[in-house]
Amino acid sequence: MTKRRRFKAAAVTASIILLTQTVNECVSAIGYGQGTSVDSENRPSGAVMFDEEFGKYDAYALTNDESRIIITFDQGYENGYTADILDTLKEKDVTAIFFLTGDYAKKETELVKRMIDEGHVLGNHGMTHASLPELNEQEARHEISSLHEYVLDVYGYDMQYFRCPCGEYSEESLKTVQSLGYKTLFWSYAYVDWQTDSQPEPAAALEGLTKSAHGGEILLLHSVSQTNAEILGDVIDSFRGMGYIV
Repeated sequence: MTKRRRFKAAAVTASIILLTQTVNECVSAIGYGQGTSVDSENRPSGAVMFDEEFGKYDAYALTNDESRIIITFDQGYENGYTADILDTLKEKDVTAIFFLTGDYAKKETELVKRMIDEGHVLGNHGMTHASLPELNEQEARHEISSLHEYVLDVYGYDMQYFRCPCGEYSEESLKTVQSLGYKTLFWSYAYVDWQTDSQPEPAAALEGLTKSAHGGEILLLHSVSQTNAEILGDVIDSFRGMGYIV
């Protein structure tokens, strides 16, 4: 990895770490969503409230770096677009976070190696993509740590960030993730991009992503999306044109 790539990856990590931290009690399973209401800075209210409640557990939907937008991808399976996405990220000199499932990490070795070689951040999306609140403590720890150890053994990569499968969490599951040395990352904006047989119209998707841009954004995209692969370069250019670091 070049010095410039190391610096960019470190900048992404630093942006994630600088976050607010207060918490309220919550014991039941919750399905995360950023909601539709926004504050005066165009940040989704649901994401702001999430950070305020669960930052204590190193769990975040936004970062405090108002100058930056972080692009993340969930990697459940391969649909032929990841190489194109990586090409665009390389062309635009952007570091992204790729959240891998165990199946993806085992099957897509060349793409995962390329992610690492090109300076991207690998995240843990669970060995089997199981909803953590449905598991007991021992099972939840195994769901996370078994993938962590696999990626460390096979790729020599030490993951730091976890994304809850299905966007489902509980306070106890966030504690478990934290106890394993991880930070949990949700997102402050996502749209319906994962339905491969019903892809969004590219111009409308680009417009929605641009209108929803906000400082500290953690953007969730799915690499199985043809639309995402097609518009990614324009999305990055649009964010940069608005003054954001990507």
